[in-house]
Amino acid sequence: MAIERKSSARDPERPQTNRLIAEKSPYLLQHAHNPVAWFAWGDEAFAAARRADKPIFLSIGYSTCHWCHVMEQESFEDAEVAALMNEAFVSIKVDREERPDIDQLYMTVCQAMTGSGGWPLTVVLTPDRKPFFAGTYFPRESRFGLPGMLDLIPRIQAAWGERRNDLLATAEQVLAAVRQAPSAAGGEVTDHELQAAYQELANSFDDRRGGFGEAPKFPSPHSLLFLLRYGERHGEPRALEMVERTLRAMRRGGIFDQLGFGFHRYSTDRDWLVPHFEKMLYDQALLMVAYTEAFLVTGSSDYAATVREVAEYVRREMTDPAGGFYTAEDADSEGAEGRYYVWTEEQLRRVLDPESADLARRAYGVSPEGHLRSEDGTAGANVLHLEGTLAPEDVVRLEPVRQALFQARQERTRPHRDDKVLTDWNGLMIAALAMSARALDEPAHARAAMAAADFILRRMRTPAGNLLHRFRDGDAAVSGLLDDYAFLVWGLIELYETTFDASYLGHAVELNRRLVERFWDAEHGGFYLTGPDVLDLPVRRKEVHDGAVPSGNAVAMLNLLRLARLTGEAELEQRAARTARAFSGMVHRYPAGHTMMLVAVDLALGPCQEVVVAGIPGREDTRRLLAPLRRRFLPRLALLLRPTDEESPAITILAPFTVPLRDQGGSAAAYVCRDRHCGMPTTDPEQLLAMVTANE
Repeated sequence: MAIERKSSARDPERPQTNRLIAEKSPYLLQHAHNPVAWFAWGDEAFAAARRADKPIFLSIGYSTCHWCHVMEQESFEDAEVAALMNEAFVSIKVDREERPDIDQLYMTVCQAMTGSGGWPLTVVLTPDRKPFFAGTYFPRESRFGLPGMLDLIPRIQAAWGERRNDLLATAEQVLAAVRQAPSAAGGEVTDHELQAAYQELANSFDDRRGGFGEAPKFPSPHSLLFLLRYGERHGEPRALEMVERTLRAMRRGGIFDQLGFGFHRYSTDRDWLVPHFEKMLYDQALLMVAYTEAFLVTGSSDYAATVREVAEYVRREMTDPAGGFYTAEDADSEGAEGRYYVWTEEQLRRVLDPESADLARRAYGVSPEGHLRSEDGTAGANVLHLEGTLAPEDVVRLEPVRQALFQARQERTRPHRDDKVLTDWNGLMIAALAMSARALDEPAHARAAMAAADFILRRMRTPAGNLLHRFRDGDAAVSGLLDDYAFLVWGLIELYETTFDASYLGHAVELNRRLVERFWDAEHGGFYLTGPDVLDLPVRRKEVHDGAVPSGNAVAMLNLLRLARLTGEAELEQRAARTARAFSGMVHRYPAGHTMMLVAVDLALGPCQEVVVAGIPGREDTRRLLAPLRRRFLPRLALLLRPTDEESPAITILAPFTVPLRDQGGSAAAYVCRDRHCGMPTTDPEQLLAMVTANE
């Protein structure tokens, strides 16, 4: 792999600007000095295209996208390419993270037209937003069968002038294909799909290296969450083995930042060694969830340590002073991918004394040859990873070595950080921090989750109470999408079960109600990605297939089931069942592509139980009852606290079935409830745990 790839040269001193200079998105601002006459997505651009009778050149990417930077430098900063674009098109830039609905629609178009997709995403549209050409990265000049912009633009311009009817027919055919609703078999999703998904994952598992499939290799944490549940349900040790081998290999590999912590986006090889170096907030969140649940299953201190390390990275580098979490860090710095992170043997020895340098070289797999080669042929750049097994005394000695290298690395030019706050990805991180707070007894994690939740609830809603998707530089904007509601509700549920602050459960209930009102497909079931007020797309789509993040429909279904058990509201469970039926055809065809939906199905299949602890919050007897439940992997358990020191606690309004549940003789008592019926109370933590685990 070559690391000396040029990234875009963005000079804030350049006087030339285009319309993007007025935007908030870091990605759009990166292109604000291009000679291309970029528009942001909006009515102004489409009106201009209609007036000029020109097609739309739509370019979608994000601020930490390496190949987006490459295409910018090669083409969008090039005067000749820009002149051709300005003559032939009205050009629009979209930040895929700011408008994931636009990205998802046209990525589906690209995959339908070309069989693949990626970023930068390039789509050419009619002025009424209908696509007739799609692709991803295009170089400035044609090479090796890949058309270059200098050849491609005149060809599209000529076709628009000479064969427009053919292009319009193509656009209609493509839109007709993507408009098709997901095929529903009309049946249930059952344990049969769970078993089929497990078998598909087992067949693609890399027994030697962990993970699934060939290079590039992605973490796929939601598949690991599914495997943990499948192993527990079916007593299948192989499922846990796949999870553990993957988690251990990733933590030891170059995909994990061994000095500053946090996970890079994916591994370019099968060994988890050489990553694509960007860091995304959602990867940190979902992998924290996976490592936390693996800790609950195994008790391994290694998994707990990884969770704490990722949380340390997020709090140190990705947290806004107001409480929200930033989006991502770039792979590039100083014009090269990975330069901030890699080390030569000589660089190690300049920082460390000889004995420490030898330890670092052995521990982190550093060699004179290195793992990467730059485009000029220079070798010697190493991706730090944990190589072999160290003696116990060397493990202790390695920590000050790591800290010294980390401090030295801080002097390097840092990669760009995308500092916008996204509601959906923040919801995932809130969930991860809340879960780890109670599993690892880390109050600081809970405080960080609460700060982020409070920030979003306070600053990222409309006056009517609906969610907004993006916050940056004091500005909250973009109508909230399904994932914003679903992921934030997930985070609020976890935050309630960690803090037992009923206001978080109340917000979850209210936002879930709005989610149903805004996104529910009353005719076919399931949820649309966009709300009824998003009118600037030609298609309103639904999605259930998991991507880099789990599908909003899957998380919404999981939330419905959990809220049904936390509140006793049966209608929520019925809607969850209809959601599963709406997508059953797709799940039947490819179970392993819908593992988060199957996590929800696992909960629906049960056996499920609710535990209500009636006691005084924070008192020792209450904590003693809660503690054993928080240290076990109990994925089908809902946990509530009914305060007994209040006359009418808020939880009794949200969950009326808790009203008659009281302490016993002044001591905290726990009630185990199943099938809308609560059993006799117990004040004994061991008896409570036995009652719960007997029902699992």
